[in-house]
Amino acid sequence: MDIFEIDGRPPRLMAQLLEVWERSVRATHLFLSDAELARIKVFVPTALRDVPHLVTAERESGRPVAFLGADGHRLEMLFLSPEERGRGLGRALLTYAIQRYGVNELTVNEQNPEAVGFYAHMGFHVYQRTEQDGQGAPYPLLYMRTRRPPPNEKG
Repeated sequence: MDIFEIDGRPPRLMAQLLEVWERSVRATHLFLSDAELARIKVFVPTALRDVPHLVTAERESGRPVAFLGADGHRLEMLFLSPEERGRGLGRALLTYAIQRYGVNELTVNEQNPEAVGFYAHMGFHVYQRTEQDGQGAPYPLLYMRTRRPPPNEKG
């Protein structure tokens, strides 16, 4: 597996990442209807374009199979192709973000228990909960952080 930090955001890559996003969400966000998924999908290209740090992971195929986005010390997104789940790729990407960017906070859908469990296993704990997502939809969010200070910070 190769991990790449993305400088440019070429349309072909953005289309591939959108495909990874949709396949990941369909496998893990079972609480979303097709209509809700379509509504949210419209915002993903902008999020991919605007996130300061975009990192992809590729296997031998040369196509991305996972990606993450980070902004400051916050993980903004982490999505894996369904066939990559449970193979250590999520751990590798999150570890990369922690070491490279000092990621120590994230937000996750409460209704995605596998993701919540993964982040808890990686040392994150819930410090806040909301009843709705950022668009006001009835999808509770958990705000998580790790007790580990980011690199070069004391805490």
